[in-house]
Amino acid sequence: MSQEKHELGKSSEDYLESILRIIKEKGACRPTDIAELMNFSKPSVSVALKKLEEEGYIHREDWRIQLTEIGESAAAKTFEKHEFFRQLFEEIGIAPETAEEEACLVEHVISEDSFHKMRAYWEKCRNA
Repeated sequence: MSQEKHELGKSSEDYLESILRIIKEKGACRPTDIAELMNFSKPSVSVALKKLEEEGYIHREDWRIQLTEIGESAAAKTFEKHEFFRQLFEEIGIAPETAEEEACLVEHVISEDSFHKMRAYWEKCRNA
């Protein structure tokens, strides 16, 4: 199975994005950090991490969780979408809490092509 073509689900994207956020914030990521951020039980996090490791998205070294190249790419794409939609929603007047929640939903359902076209259009409108 080619890992490049593996379709990630919402849950896996959320885990990878959370790992990326934690690494950016703290410099390293532990399973307990993920459980706290996502408000999930440690056993649930453990099961998800095992799956992500088997699929080649993360590598575990002792307590430290690291993103592989493909994992970092997937996490960065999800994070980029999330931040774009959160900022867009806030800019058009949606309350920050709602913008955060809804950005998390939209980031998973929009195609890469539609996202890039929408972002390009939004930037063109802002710069007009």
